[in-house]
Amino acid sequence: MSNYETIKLEVANGVATMTLNRPDRMNAFTDQMVRDMIAGFDETDANDDVRAVIVTGEGRAFCAGADLANAGDTFDYEKRLAARGGAGKFDPDRARDGGGQVGIRIYESLKPVIAAINGAAVGVGATMTLPMDIRLAVPGAKMGFVFARRGIVPETLSSYFLPRLVGVSTALEWTMTGRVFTSEEAKERGLVRSLHAPDELLPAAHALAREIADNTAPVSVALARRMMLDMLDAEHPMEAHRLESRLMVARGQAGDAKEGVTSFLEKRAPIYPDKVSKDLPQPYPWRPTPPFKG
Repeated sequence: MSNYETIKLEVANGVATMTLNRPDRMNAFTDQMVRDMIAGFDETDANDDVRAVIVTGEGRAFCAGADLANAGDTFDYEKRLAARGGAGKFDPDRARDGGGQVGIRIYESLKPVIAAINGAAVGVGATMTLPMDIRLAVPGAKMGFVFARRGIVPETLSSYFLPRLVGVSTALEWTMTGRVFTSEEAKERGLVRSLHAPDELLPAAHALAREIADNTAPVSVALARRMMLDMLDAEHPMEAHRLESRLMVARGQAGDAKEGVTSFLEKRAPIYPDKVSKDLPQPYPWRPTPPFKG
């Protein structure tokens, strides 16, 4: 796999593990991490051997939020652009939240994404997990959507995903108070699937990833993932019916469907022939990501 500055990316037995790798800074989020994570998901999407992606953190934290090395200027996008040597006049209508760019990339992932929250997940460390599909955590991990306590607003697509995951009331409580809570509360309110001892967290995440990798057709998983996400804001169930009918026709004629039924009848493990890289029904995505406009 490729080398990155702020993450590690390893693939073994069909499962990619993306580890946020700034343990000396509690894996605090930086512009470089934005670039590395996007490139990492590009890499896992392009690799047909990858059937699922686990995201975790190195050391004692998952991600403690934005790196605050620039103190009061941390969230000044104009100064951040100037510090990177950006040319031209700053246009606030074109400035993009870095966490949101990562969130969009996770949303567009062709592989399921599992968060293994091994410690503190605060600010962007919490919001980056929302576009991921399943969240596991260790007991007692500190979590929080602390933006109102830093004078900013929720980001990384959290205004879209958080109320859909935990309900509007809980989303409002967490974001308006900005308080830090534990993974136990996150589980109670439906954000986290399950809690695991530190030495059991990654094995549990891998067991879940293996259930996907060993039993399902990769094209079907990619399609099901995007279908569920895209239909979150459908105006009528008929939109889902149209999409499902079109995809059932397309996949019903494919090699995966024949193998899925045949292997079931023959009581053996399936060997699905179709590849995400070349066998997604076209047009895909059926609802393309719109361009960013201020």
